[in-house]
Amino acid sequence: VQLQASGGGLVQAGDSSRLSCRISGRAYGNYLVSWFRQAPGKERQFVAGMGWNSGNTNYADSVKGRFTVSRDSAKNTVYLQMNSLKPEDTAVYYCALGRARNWNTESEYPYWGQGTLVTVSS
Repeated sequence: VQLQASGGGLVQAGDSSRLSCRISGRAYGNYLVSWFRQAPGKERQFVAGMGWNSGNTNYADSVKGRFTVSRDSAKNTVYLQMNSLKPEDTAVYYCALGRARNWNTESEYPYWGQGTLVTVSS
């Protein structure tokens, strides 16, 4: 299984941006596809995730109401739509896949994309 993250770049505060995570290979079972981010000088943290089969979603409190995770099964792609971006959203964003039981436990995601940088200027 391989994950390819794309999107991001430099945006202004208040703008929107969309990240994509294309999944190649074959994953079995009801796995989670989640987004994490790592801001400069900080630990990586869970942002949002979706159960691929169930469609259930989960969001960190800091992004609830602003970010939306969705999927296109035909394209094997998960998206993170980010609205009302803030400078504190600046980070490298990673997509991850695994049969995780806990959304925010990194060790339960064996597959990771390469990360894509989102910079939000004030």
